Amino acid sequence: MPMKSKDRMKSVIESSQLDSSVTGIPSFDITRLQYDEDSDYTLPNNLRLGHLVERCVAILINHSQRFDLLYENVQLIDGNKTIGELDFIIKDVVHDQLLHMELAYKFYLYDPSISDDPLLNWIGPNRNDSLYQKLNKLRTKQFALLHHEIAKKLLSDLKVETISQSLCFLASLYIPYQSDIQIASPMHHAIRGFYLDLMSFTNWDHRKREYYIPIKTEWGNHPSTAQHWVSYEYIIHGIKASIQEKRSIMCWQKHNNQYQTFFIVWW
Repeated sequence: MPMKSKDRMKSVIESSQLDSSVTGIPSFDITRLQYDEDSDYTLPNNLRLGHLVERCVAILINHSQRFDLLYENVQLIDGNKTIGELDFIIKDVVHDQLLHMELAYKFYLYDPSISDDPLLNWIGPNRNDSLYQKLNKLRTKQFALLHHEIAKKLLSDLKVETISQSLCFLASLYIPYQSDIQIASPMHHAIRGFYLDLMSFTNWDHRKREYYIPIKTEWGNHPSTAQHWVSYEYIIHGIKASIQEKRSIMCWQKHNNQYQTFFIVWW
């Protein structure tokens, strides 16, 4: 099915952001860009989720009256080795300011068993990445790339020393099902749902409930954008197969015209 470009664009501009109180990095507020529902946005269908969201943001920058997109996805290559990539170099035409902006679009689940430090407890659905690791990489490696000699050569038309840096961290957070965990206010607004294990899910009363399993490039869209809802009996075999393969799965539910988003996890 073709990507619904307007749904994807709208979901990005309406995403929750983690600000500098969480990241420790100056924030770029994505709402400074403009989304026009009447514009004819077109997105490619062959991109992975992260690159798809980058394309969305690039389009939003290009449609903005305040910002000019100067560089996108600047790859730093030394011989045959790729050192890294700069997401965006943009110009704030209102303040005549150059800006290096990095973009993150992440889904994290809160596992209180990991640590007494709440920041360490946000992990990816399959436990192979974490918020702490991502922020550490951004701080210590990603933003430092701007001052690499190769970056200075690629951006030779700009005064690199005058470029400020900021982070646009778009996050969807999920907490344990029926949990009374209190999430700190700088992150509470980004909670999009919950997660649970397969046994808990199968024990639900599934009567009058319909489900949809979004593909990865649909993650972050509102569940109301789904067109083909099916019964529990239709999806449960695929969910069980994913769990056996240790692949957590996102699921959307519709019940009485109300929607929920949650993860079913293998762990």
